[in-house]
Amino acid sequence: MTRHISDTLVIAERNLVRLPRTPDLIIAFTVQPVMFVLLFVYVFGGAITTPGYDYVDFLLPGIIVQNIAFGGFITALGLCEDLNKGLVDRFRSLPMSRAAVLAGRTAADMVTNTISLLVLVATGLVLGFGFDASVVEILGGFALLILFGYAFSWVFALLGTIVSTPEAANSLGFLAVFPLTFISSAFVPTDSMPAGLQAFADVNPFTVMVDAIRHLWLGDPSGSVLGAIAWSLAILAVFAPLAVSRYRSASAR
Repeated sequence: MTRHISDTLVIAERNLVRLPRTPDLIIAFTVQPVMFVLLFVYVFGGAITTPGYDYVDFLLPGIIVQNIAFGGFITALGLCEDLNKGLVDRFRSLPMSRAAVLAGRTAADMVTNTISLLVLVATGLVLGFGFDASVVEILGGFALLILFGYAFSWVFALLGTIVSTPEAANSLGFLAVFPLTFISSAFVPTDSMPAGLQAFADVNPFTVMVDAIRHLWLGDPSGSVLGAIAWSLAILAVFAPLAVSRYRSASAR
């Protein structure tokens, strides 16, 4: 176990050290979500009714959840690139834990997600977002978001071992996750949607997570923290074993 943890930390450090050499990824998880916030607040905010909230208060949890989920793109792209370039074969020749490659990548995602989260919260505060919560509830929201992001990192880890090119990972990940973020309560209340769409949106894990963050940070009575934890653990329980299994098959080729 000690060796696995040590190897995981080494891989995580390797991935984080390489980030400054890929400015496009840094822009993707810092600048791009800030642009989303500005776009929705100043362009669409006046046309969207959110009873009981200023739109920036309603919007920020949704943008954060969306960005946290997409944080796993770094893992998908990196894994696919490592497999294509034969780096995984080099790892296999070293006396290191096999599982550390995936664990290290997803651990690095937790760090980048935390940075992205802090950037977005700071942006929201500048635009007028205000917490209506205790310090414990605010920190609980942070922890819940990191858990959700970690779960989705394993979804993207699986994707990275399936596709043949980083471009395919980018396209398929976008097609799979992006619609879920919009058919949710992230940007508009679900009761403004058609009945069939609302029924789906209400059970969408993105809606459950966004509502839970609004519950913790804004006192929204409709959010369920336990529901958000359950969804995160369920995603983790399904996709982590699948990603590990697929990685073993892909690295053995």
